[in-house]
Amino acid sequence: MCRLFGFRSVIPSQVHRSLLAAENALGVQSSEHPDGWGVAFFIDGAPHVTRSPLTAVGDALFHRLSGVVSSQTVLAHVRKATRGPKTVFNCHPFQHGRWVFAHNGDIGTFGECREKLVAEVAPRLRRFILGETDSEVVFFVFLTQLTLIRPLAEGHDVEEALAALRTTVRSVRAIADYGEKPSSLTLMATDGDLLIATQGGRELNLSTYKTRCSDRDTCPSLSPACEAPAPDGTSVNHFVLSSEPLQGESVWTPLGPGDMVGVDATMRIHKSHIDRRALPLAG
Repeated sequence: MCRLFGFRSVIPSQVHRSLLAAENALGVQSSEHPDGWGVAFFIDGAPHVTRSPLTAVGDALFHRLSGVVSSQTVLAHVRKATRGPKTVFNCHPFQHGRWVFAHNGDIGTFGECREKLVAEVAPRLRRFILGETDSEVVFFVFLTQLTLIRPLAEGHDVEEALAALRTTVRSVRAIADYGEKPSSLTLMATDGDLLIATQGGRELNLSTYKTRCSDRDTCPSLSPACEAPAPDGTSVNHFVLSSEPLQGESVWTPLGPGDMVGVDATMRIHKSHIDRRALPLAG
C-alpha cells in the first residue's frame, strides 16, 4: 500500500512540512513504504520529476529536494511495491509531456490481464511504457482517454480530465475485475494547472482550508476561503490531497469510495462520483 500527496495553491508554496517535517509526513511514512519515492513539481508550466528506488526517509536526495521545492503544484508518492521490482522505472509519479500521475492500489489480476489492458493504450503511446507496474499501464490508459477528447498538446479542462479518469477506471475494472478481489484504483493526476483524483478503494483525504492560517498576517492572498469550508464550484486558495490527514492546521475530509475531486486552473473545486455498482465486470 503506497502513500500519495498532491498540492495546488494560488501562490508558490513550500511543502517541506508535508513531505518531511510533520510527524506523519510522507517521508516519515516511507519507513513502512520503503520501495521508492518520487516528487513532481512544476516551474513555468513544466514538470520537474525526481524519482528514486531508495527509501525516502533515509535518502539524502529526498531530504534536500523537500527543503527546496516551492511550487503552485506538487505531486509526491512513496511506494510499497506490489507489482514490479525496486527500480527507478517502477517508481511513481509517472510523467508524459505535462501530465504526471500516481496510483495507490493494486490490480490483483494484472499478470493475467496485462495484455488486454495494454491493448487499451493508443498504439503510439505504448512504446513509452518503460516499467513493469500496473500503475504505469493505467496512466497510459488515462492518457489515451484524454487523446480521444483532443491531442494532449492542446490541453484539457478539469471536467474533461475527470471524465477521462472516470472512463479509465471503468475500462480497467471491466477488464481486470473478475473473481473475488476487485482492483484498488486510488489515482491522482495533474498537468500543473489542474489536479484531479479519485478514491478507488484506498484512503484519500482532502483539505481546502485551515483552522487558522499561521501566515494570515503576512500572506498577500489571504481570503475567507483559507479558513472556512468551500462548497463545490467555488474557488479556494489551497487544495491538498493526502493518503493520511497530515498533522497541523489543515482541516481534512475523507473521500469515500468512488468519489472524484478536482481543482481547475482558477482554483475552482469540481466534484463527481463513480458508481461502482454500475461498473461492468469481465467474464
